[in-house]
Amino acid sequence: MDQILFMKTTTLALLGATLALITAGSVSRLFGADPTPNAISIKPDGLSFTADHRRNQWKQKYSRPKCIPYPDDNPYSKDRELLGKTLFFDPRLSRSRSISCASCHNPGFAWSDGLAKGIGSGMKELARRSPTILNVAWADLLFWDGRAESLEQQALGPIASEREMNQPVEAVVRTLNGISEYRLLFEQAYPGQPISEKTVARAIATFERTIVSGDAPFDKWIAGDEGVISDNAKHGFDLFNGKAGCARCHMGWNFTDNGFHDIGMESTDRGRGVYLPLEAMQFAFKTPTLRNVDRRAPFLHDGSTQTLEGVVDFYDNGGRVKRPSLSPEILPLHMTPKEKEDLVEFLKTLTSKDKTIELPVLPR
Repeated sequence: MDQILFMKTTTLALLGATLALITAGSVSRLFGADPTPNAISIKPDGLSFTADHRRNQWKQKYSRPKCIPYPDDNPYSKDRELLGKTLFFDPRLSRSRSISCASCHNPGFAWSDGLAKGIGSGMKELARRSPTILNVAWADLLFWDGRAESLEQQALGPIASEREMNQPVEAVVRTLNGISEYRLLFEQAYPGQPISEKTVARAIATFERTIVSGDAPFDKWIAGDEGVISDNAKHGFDLFNGKAGCARCHMGWNFTDNGFHDIGMESTDRGRGVYLPLEAMQFAFKTPTLRNVDRRAPFLHDGSTQTLEGVVDFYDNGGRVKRPSLSPEILPLHMTPKEKEDLVEFLKTLTSKDKTIELPVLPR
């Protein structure tokens, strides 16, 4: 009797195991993958629930901030913005009276200049491309090499540089003091404070903080409008955060970690390494924002790459130069041509239609 009971139990167990294998095989053929608890179904657009969950987790990291941060010692006012804007577009801040801050940071070129290298005093080419000043209110170190610790400090750097605007700040202060309409603007912006190096820097920095990229199709997608960007762009977003690893440096709503990385470019320019003599900082340059990136060619800090497709190829190859300072994030990616196309398609969703900048009437 016990032997019969044992045989029945064994037979039922074998039947159960066989049924489980048959079911598993059917599910595997149906979904094209092993039936695991993490991949139990496929959505109509071909995205698994697991991948969809991962995408939703990534999307949560890209919410825009509610307001612009201003320092306690230089809070915002409309008068300060107007003064800073006027100074920003005034070529009289340069020795030649022909170069303004806007010469290198032109709103028509997404606040860069459209050139591979900036042009400075005497029409001489500079060593690096002019970086955009979009969203610099959220930056903590400025310039490609991070040598300025605040926008106030950054604002005076190009003015005093012999290679750029080539005008001692003391001379700028004298010029401004000699213009009656500027004296009125400064008094309205900084009551009781003289026209000085400090107030000039603070005014320009205040205006620069107002230069913020607007809502792009990407932002509308993050907010819930699924139809505003293409399926290819959505796949590009997955690649950006996954296989391509772009989000390791271009993170958050402004698509930058505000850090410095050697990305493997052929160059003798040591970048951040000049100011921070660590091996990891040699040939390292600041991670730029990717906002409005398809309006800012040419690319990279030396302007050596003309297209976004070229930039993607550069990173797909893992850079061009291998050296001890090379960032560990720079590795061959082995992306397919279709993946590269989708990644570029995603990058184009970051472009916003920003408000038109009206040029100020310069004081007399």
